[in-house]
Amino acid sequence: MNILVVEPGKRPYAKEISGDLESLQQTVGGYIQAIYPFDDPVALVCEEEALYHPEQKWNRPIKGYGVIKGTFFLCGLGEDDFTDLPQELTEKYAEFFRQAYDFVLVGNILMPIPLSE
Repeated sequence: MNILVVEPGKRPYAKEISGDLESLQQTVGGYIQAIYPFDDPVALVCEEEALYHPEQKWNRPIKGYGVIKGTFFLCGLGEDDFTDLPQELTEKYAEFFRQAYDFVLVGNILMPIPLSE
């Protein structure tokens, strides 16, 4: 299965995985959770506690969800399961997530700081 991996502090990259549950969990580092923040037929698959896990690094802000922690990936949506992310969506979301961030807590506000490319 072709996916787009987004790691904290790095640019996104395309990767091929087997698509079984073990490979999905290995990619995010734990139990998986899928969210659907985009209009395109894609799933953002992250670690189940990606908003709360204290040991994970902050990754990217996702409108409507806050800042996701840890590695996540995007994949396509089949009728009943995850599938390959089409090339045009891989390119679109690679550009969308191109900017990596560091985060600083100021009071009770988490401020994203763009990292140099």
